[in-house]
Amino acid sequence: MGDRKMASLLLLLCLFSLLFAAAPRCAAYSPRTLFLVKPDPIVLRDHGGALLTGNLTVKVNVLYYGRFAPAQRAVVADFVRSVSAPAPGGGAEPSVASWWRTVSLYRGGGARLRLGRELLDERMSLGRSLSLENVTALARGAGHHRGAITAVLTAPDVLVAPFCMSRCGVHDHATAGAHGRARYAYLWVGNPAQQCPGQCAWPFHRPSYGPQAPPLVPPSGDVGTDGMVISLAALLAGTVTNPYGDGYYQGNDADGAGPEAATACAGIFGSGAYPGYPGRLLVDRATGASYNAVGLSGRKYLLPALWDPTTSQCRTLV
Repeated sequence: MGDRKMASLLLLLCLFSLLFAAAPRCAAYSPRTLFLVKPDPIVLRDHGGALLTGNLTVKVNVLYYGRFAPAQRAVVADFVRSVSAPAPGGGAEPSVASWWRTVSLYRGGGARLRLGRELLDERMSLGRSLSLENVTALARGAGHHRGAITAVLTAPDVLVAPFCMSRCGVHDHATAGAHGRARYAYLWVGNPAQQCPGQCAWPFHRPSYGPQAPPLVPPSGDVGTDGMVISLAALLAGTVTNPYGDGYYQGNDADGAGPEAATACAGIFGSGAYPGYPGRLLVDRATGASYNAVGLSGRKYLLPALWDPTTSQCRTLV
C-alpha cells in the first residue's frame, strides 16, 4: 500500500473510531507526518472485563424514535433475526450468521442474538432534539434489561447532539434495578438520510470528504436504512466484545475505549478495500445493489469487516 493510501487509512480509522466507538480518542497529525509514519499492525487488547459470551442468548430490544416506515423497520428486524439464524439457501452465499461467527472467536465466544421487543415512540416523547443523556433515558425507559441490549434508533429528522458532528452511533452501559447495581448495555444509531449521508451512509452516498467514487446502490433501496444497518452491525459487535468499556479494544487501560471489533476495520467491506473503495462485493443482477451477506427471506445486507482475534486481521465475507 502506498504512503498516500496509508495516510488516508489512518485518517479513516480515526474518523470511524469517532463515529462509532464508546469513548474515542484520536490524535491530530499533520498530513506531512502521516505520509512518513507507518502504522503498527492492528491489535485489540483483551482488557479482561466481562463480555457478552456464547453461553448467553441476548435479546436485542429495538426502540424506534420518530417515524419509521414499516419497510424500514422490517429491514432492521430481519437483520437482527438473521444474526444467529441458519444460513439461507443452503449456505450458497455468505450469510449474516457467518459474519457474526467472527465474534464467537473472542474470549468466551460471542453471544447469540435474537430479536426482542420492538417499541415505537413516533410522537417523540422527549422532543425532536436529543442529547446522549436523553438517549440513555430512552434506553432505561424501555425496560426489560436483563439479558438484553437496547438499541435506540432515531429517525432522519431527529437531532442528537453528536450526530454527524462526530458520531453515527454509540454504545455504552448504564445501571438499573432497585439498588442501581445491575449493569446493562445499550446503543444508539441515527438514520443519516437527511443530516449526513456523506458521513454515515457511505458507500451508499458520496463521502463528504476524502477519496470520491460513485455511490453504491443500497440493497433495500433506502440509503438511510442501509446506512443504519452498517452502524447497527458495527455497534452490536462492539457491544458484545466490549460491553462495559473493559473488554476488547485498541489501546491501554488508561486510553479509554479505542477502535473495537468493527471500528478497527473502518471502511472495509470486501477484499482489496482501501480508503475510498469498500472492496470487492457481490452485486444483485436484478437491482444492481451491492452487498456481502444474505439474511432471512433472502434479504441482502452490506456489513462491515470484523477484526479476527486469531489472525489479528480484518475478516471479510467476500
